[in-house]
Amino acid sequence: MEPVKVGLLGLGTVGGGTVDVLTSNAAEIARRAGRGIEIAFAAAREYRPETISGLDRIGRIGDDAFAVVEDPEIEIVIELIGGYSPARELVLKAIENGKHVVTANKALIAKHGNEIFAAARERGVVVGFEAAVAGGIPIIKALREGLAANHIEWIAGIINGTGNFILTEMRDKGRDFADVLAEAQALGYAEADPTFDVEGIDAAHKLTIMGSLAFGIPLQFERCFTEGISKIGAMDVVYAAELGYRIKHLGIARRSETGIELRVHPTLVPERRLLANVEGVMNAVLVKGDAVGPTLYYGAGAGALPTASAVVADLVDVVRGLTTDPNNRVPHLGFQPDALADTPVLRIEEVETAYYLRISALDQPGVMARIASILGEQGISIEAIKQKEPGEGETYVTMVMLTHRVLEGRMNEALSRIEALDSVQEPVMRIRMETLSG
Repeated sequence: MEPVKVGLLGLGTVGGGTVDVLTSNAAEIARRAGRGIEIAFAAAREYRPETISGLDRIGRIGDDAFAVVEDPEIEIVIELIGGYSPARELVLKAIENGKHVVTANKALIAKHGNEIFAAARERGVVVGFEAAVAGGIPIIKALREGLAANHIEWIAGIINGTGNFILTEMRDKGRDFADVLAEAQALGYAEADPTFDVEGIDAAHKLTIMGSLAFGIPLQFERCFTEGISKIGAMDVVYAAELGYRIKHLGIARRSETGIELRVHPTLVPERRLLANVEGVMNAVLVKGDAVGPTLYYGAGAGALPTASAVVADLVDVVRGLTTDPNNRVPHLGFQPDALADTPVLRIEEVETAYYLRISALDQPGVMARIASILGEQGISIEAIKQKEPGEGETYVTMVMLTHRVLEGRMNEALSRIEALDSVQEPVMRIRMETLSG
């Protein structure tokens, strides 16, 4: 059979890696797909030819991405530009033209996936997005196909390598956040503007996608609670370790009796748990299914070749199914489109979890009793408490508390009252806690 002609949008890190993988493993890929796959047309405004092996195997290269999606010879378009626009317009135009799409763009899928999947269903084409979540880890296929027999109970993942690198360095070497962030930028782990990574937006894009696959709900990025790690201090890492925990920046999706939790935030995890021991820039996703129990998916969450591995895996799937009846293909979100549930995504105030609190208060009688009284009035019980002795000449003492589970709304009310006390320095540091069996 004639090779499948593919159009590639973007020749950056992942685009270059995709060219490398397709050319270096061409024979193996053809054996798996049943046909050869060749990049007939690529578009890129800028790229570094010296960093891409196999560049001479591309049919032609231009700078107009729309020319690629309009080319009648192209059967599959790979979108590796990133961002919301013009990626959305390019993908929708490719679909309109009857072309299948493979993308690594988590922001695009999280924000516009409902629209894109509806257009693809109407046109009878496939949109592959394995590379959009956790790089080379095949978590999309696991949730959509491998765990299809299960009622998924929850997902918890370290799905941003930059944040995990920062927290690992803070714990191992006692460094502060700003110092490690500067190193992460120097090493290329963090962008010059690191907001998407350290404030959790990147992880929220990925969690939105995984939550939809796990629970059969429409993509709802705007409902995902997001909190970053920029307020974590070196002392919090130390206190957590003393209490038997490690701080991880987690994306958590959980099914409860009242709705679905979608939340990204720093989390205290018991140090014996598997996720607590995922270090550096690595990613890991822990999934709990009712039949299979907890399963862990671990590996490189970013980088040229790991992400390209996922891109090419989607390409192989699309090529295998080119002659398949569109109605018999695996649904984009794992559930049949007319079977998606309207289960509500909960506001963070409706979520119940346990907490780590760090409070700086005047070293005088009665202060601790007043704080405990405010917590008690909101139904918040304390599991453990540590108090540091003030240094010579210091008038404030640091107290660290671990609480039992309570609704976030009640904790918010308690903290607002505690921070209003004249004897307490605000803000109180609050980190959520999870036990995460498995």
